Formats: sequence, structure tokens, C-alpha cells
Amino acid sequence: MSRSPSMPLRYLPYAASIIGSIATLPLITLHPGWALVPGILAALAILGTRDILQRRHTISRNYPILAHFRYFLESIGPEIRQYFIESDTEAMPFSREQRSIVYRRSKNVLDKRPFGSLQAMYNPGYEWLNHSMRPVHLDSYDFRELVGPDCKRPYSVSVLNISAMSFGSLSANAILALNTGAHKGGFYHDTGEGGISRYHQEPGGDLVWEIGSGYFGCRNPDGSFNPEEFRRNARLEQVRMIEIKLSQGAKPGHGGILPAAKVTPEIARARGVPEGEDVVSPSSHSAFTTPLELMDFISQLRELSDGKPIGFKLAIGHPWEWFGLVKAMLETGEHPDFIVVDGGEGGTGAAPLEYINRIGEPLSEGLLLVHNTLVGTNLRGKVAIGAAGKITSAFHMARALALGADWCNAARGFMFSLGCIQALNCHTDRCPSGVATQNKRRGDNLDVADKSERVYNFHRNTIAALGNMLTTAGLHHPQEFGPEHIMRRISANDIRTYRELYHFIEPGSLIDGCPEHQLFQRYWPTARADSFDPPGFIMTLREPRVH
Repeated sequence: MSRSPSMPLRYLPYAASIIGSIATLPLITLHPGWALVPGILAALAILGTRDILQRRHTISRNYPILAHFRYFLESIGPEIRQYFIESDTEAMPFSREQRSIVYRRSKNVLDKRPFGSLQAMYNPGYEWLNHSMRPVHLDSYDFRELVGPDCKRPYSVSVLNISAMSFGSLSANAILALNTGAHKGGFYHDTGEGGISRYHQEPGGDLVWEIGSGYFGCRNPDGSFNPEEFRRNARLEQVRMIEIKLSQGAKPGHGGILPAAKVTPEIARARGVPEGEDVVSPSSHSAFTTPLELMDFISQLRELSDGKPIGFKLAIGHPWEWFGLVKAMLETGEHPDFIVVDGGEGGTGAAPLEYINRIGEPLSEGLLLVHNTLVGTNLRGKVAIGAAGKITSAFHMARALALGADWCNAARGFMFSLGCIQALNCHTDRCPSGVATQNKRRGDNLDVADKSERVYNFHRNTIAALGNMLTTAGLHHPQEFGPEHIMRRISANDIRTYRELYHFIEPGSLIDGCPEHQLFQRYWPTARADSFDPPGFIMTLREPRVH
């Protein structure tokens, strides 16, 4: 005699909700309040029926009702890890310790820690700054670098500034708070490629106007560069320097589309585009296609801006392309006044996982390559260097300065100062802190007066921490930080300075003859000032496939 299969236990909640909703119906006659019980059970029964009938989610069909508990727990997984599981030193992408120091310095509260370091000092990769037995005293920590000394209107740059974040990526109140803090602290605020909005202008803080491939704020209707529109914006007194964005650390070589639904009247006005239409940011520029043409473009912008410093930002990729840019500088005698090196560590821009994790050279290597190449061509004294890439503390700054930077930029650090909690919802328009959203209700809850003071405090206290590290090392200015001051543990019994760990080439060595460094030996001789194309010998290494 065959035995009929029993109902799997996974269907028990569904069956119970159906039976329970019917069985509890008489409760309604006892008191209206009891209607809630059959109502809830009936809703669960409807949900379970929908789960069984739908065909998109196999888990829901196999586990009606129960599957939704899994989906809920999965949705709050990042928060569970961040609040209850994550250690203080685990960077995902910023550790609790890194975020905490920004919050404390922003709120101007005690940033000291008791009972010793949480860092694993004997593990490979641990880094530190050596101190001096003869510390010095400084009366001021207002460290600055003069950019474009030969320009008609040079600019004195603070050693720490706000990196590129556009209005449209950040809320109106976030932009207002950042620029208000920058105005009070005397440091610059990079506009990002989204143009100069009224929220950048109202507080009066110094601006570095970033121009991307979409030429927002200086474009023709077809998306090409408009010199007259550029002249109008570039000559605003508040605009101190102009930065051409070649690539960014978050998604180098990747364009983008701003959907029509997000092109509000204010965003359209800031970017100089039609309201309610898709806006395309191409992956490359149309105003120049070769290194030589970029140098001509820099010269044109300097003239149109009435002599303001002109530079560009890039994340380092193919070394021959960067070498081609430097060769164009040598060939034309024209050069940018500054270069901002953006690390491949990512940034505020949302990007595909492959771009975040696997594309773009990290800051240390990219910064060193730029510094070395300019030193080797005797251009380093003419071109200033900024560095951006996960900088939240004075040690991060000291490390970048030791590798050749003149100043540092921070984006996510200043977002933390605004109250960002690293919810990782920047691209969903549901930022809980009102920072990275265009949802007006969320953004308007960010208090500009309070947050701008935190932006100012974070800058001031971080610079003070850098000054303290500087004097502890027996130095007088951040430019004195050198690779001999930063140490890294390679193994249990192997410790090296950056001077030993990295290769630094001699001044003029790329002009006098190729230095003893494999990267320069391989790519410098064949890099071209008239093209970004790879050198010919690389193209012949592999035969093209025949399809």
C-alpha cells in the first residue's frame, strides 16, 4: 500500500496563514480590534500565494513567506557587519577607526585614544613615521604651496582641500556646507565636473573649476567646448584654478549618462544643458586627441581665464600615455601649472565592481611615477602635484607628501565630516545622511550651519595633526617630508624606508639618458608627443587574431 507524500515543512507557514485567517474570522464579532489578527494572517496568505504563482524567484516558490525573511536579513547585511561585526581597523572601504577620527575632529571633540594602538605592528605592511630626538616648534601650521608662480594670477594652495564632487552627486545643502567651511578655513573646494552651481558660489569659498569631457558650464549644444562660456565662468573671482579632468580614480576611462529624470532645472542651469534630457559624459575629450593638442588646450584656457593656473587630473593607466604628455611638455615648452594624481582606490563616484577593484593605478605608484617623470625631465619645479586617494588622516597626508605631492585632496573624508555614515547608498538617491542625494526632503535635513563648522574643524584639526607630526620628526614644512621618513614592515625581520622600497630617479636623467629603471627603459624612448597610441613594438608582440 503506497503512502501519500506529506507536505514539506517549508510550506507550513503558508498553510498556517491560510488556515489561521479562516479560523480567526469569528474573532471580528467579539471586538473590532480583533480584526487585526485575521487581517495579518490573510495578508501573509496572499503573500504566500503570490510567491507560489510568480516565476522570477525560485527561492520564493520553494519557501513561500519564509523567503522574505532571508531577503530582509540579506538587505541589512552591510549594516549588521558595520555595526556589530566589523573590527575597528578593518577598512570596508574605510575602517571604524578612520571614520571615528574624522567624526571627532569634525565635532572638535577629544581625538585621543587610550591604552595603545590597535594596529598589528609586527604584520607585513604596517607603516609608520620615525620621530626625531630634536623636535622643533612652529608658530603656525598654515602650510601652503604657490601654484603657477609665472601666471598672471597664481594661487596659494592649502596642504589639504576638498576633492572633486559635483552638485548632482551631492545635495545642495552638502555643497553649501562644504563651500562655507572652505571659505572659513581658507582652502579650496573642487567643483567636480558638474559645473559651478549657485550653491558653490553663495558662500564665497575658493573654487577649483573641474572641466570634464562633457564641458559642463562651457559647452555648445552639441557637447563641444565653448570658449566664450568658458571665459565667462573662468573669470569669476571665486574661481582660483581650472582643472581638466582626464580620468578619475573611481572609474578611469569610463563615461556616463545622467538620465533625463535627474536633470532638474538647477542641475541643467549649472551644467548648461537642456532640462529633462539625457546628458552624456563621453569617455574621452573632443577638444584634444593627442598630447600636443592638450598642451595647446592648456595654453588656450590660461589665456581665456586671464592668467589663472591651469592643470589636469588623472588616474595613471598606460605609462606610455603619461610619458607622451611629458614629452609634449618638453617639445612645446608648454606645461600645466599643476597635476592632481587620483588613486585607483576609487572615490565618491559609483562604478562597476571591476572598475572599483581592478582598474587604475593605486595612489602611491601613480604619484611616484608622475613625480619621478617630472624630476627626470627637470619639470618638477615648474609643475605642482596634488594627490587624492583615501586620505583621511595626517599620516595619509605625510605618506603622500613623502612620495612627491605638494598638497592633498580628500573627498570621502570631507563627506564623513558632513555626517556620512558609509551606508554605501550613494548611487541609490537614498543617502540616510542627506549628503549624496538629490532627494530634496533628505538633503534639506542636512543643517548647513552645523555641518559647515564640522568641515572647517576637520580641516583645521587634521592640519594641526600634520603639523604635530612634522615637528615631532624635526621638520619645519610639509615639503621636507621625504621617503626616508616613512617606514614599512616587509616581514617579521625586514623593515625598509620608502627611500629603499621605491625607486627615485635623478634630476634630468630622462633628458641625459634613460635611467636604470625598467619601466622608463621600456616605455620612455618610444612614447610619442603626437599620439596616445601604444608604441609600435608593443603592437607587434602579438599577432592579431583572424576571424
